[in-house]
Amino acid sequence: MREPVFTGACTAIVTPFDQSGAIDYGCFGRLIDQQLDHGVDAICVCGTTGESATLSIREHIAAVAFCVKRVNHRVKVIAGAGSNDTSAALYLSQHAQDSGADALLLVTPYYNKASQTGLIQHYTYIADRVELPILLYNVPSRTGVSFTAETYQLLSQHPNINGVKEASGNFSLLSHTRALCGDDFHIWSGNDDQVVPMMSLGAKGVVSVAANLVPEVMVQMSHLCLEGRFREAAALQIEYTDLIDALFLEVNPIPIKTALNLAGYEVGSLRLPLCAMSDGHLETLRRAMESAQLLQ
Repeated sequence: MREPVFTGACTAIVTPFDQSGAIDYGCFGRLIDQQLDHGVDAICVCGTTGESATLSIREHIAAVAFCVKRVNHRVKVIAGAGSNDTSAALYLSQHAQDSGADALLLVTPYYNKASQTGLIQHYTYIADRVELPILLYNVPSRTGVSFTAETYQLLSQHPNINGVKEASGNFSLLSHTRALCGDDFHIWSGNDDQVVPMMSLGAKGVVSVAANLVPEVMVQMSHLCLEGRFREAAALQIEYTDLIDALFLEVNPIPIKTALNLAGYEVGSLRLPLCAMSDGHLETLRRAMESAQLLQ
């Protein structure tokens, strides 16, 4: 049985920008260190939360290399490397491997809306040409396409495909995947509001947006589940419902970068077409942060 890339909480870390709009590596290093100080089990760099869709290829490669060097083997680094172009995804994957990343996160090819056969060929093509373990990433609300359990079963037979970050919210898909694939295909929650129920069905942890702001909470929640203490984990999930909901009032990563700025982390602005949070949603986010004692 293959080992999961990580168990527990992985932070899908934001990419901070300075006033000129370039990556702020000083802030980036501080954010990484803060996550490690709070005990996260892995860091995912250049994912959706890291605004990978608006990073240039050069920025993307540099950000992955910086994160790998800063983490320095203290936890696993999972590099986002997905694209709607298979050759581009392979290029990013090979560069991440050369940089020393521990694993790859590959979102389903967006916009193209590939068939299940196309998905199988896309991931097999990449997996055949890299040595790192691959986490598939299923987020149909953003990409327009979803895996089926049968496709997961076929892809799970490739030795380099370790599992999937599941952000479909589809518990029927989750249970059917577990039934077909068993323990040889690992699943992680891609939704902060579904960590406990997904882990009760066998997920190994969470790739978390909220962990940027409350890493200790997401670590505790996921580790309680790993210990089989689901009642305590559920209480924590419920306690932070308002905050987690507020972090998804608008498309990620608008709310989490806004929240980090409110909390004093100075992660900078978003890149267009992402823009500032609306005033009404901002007030809701502020109240949720105050309730969670994250603002003075």
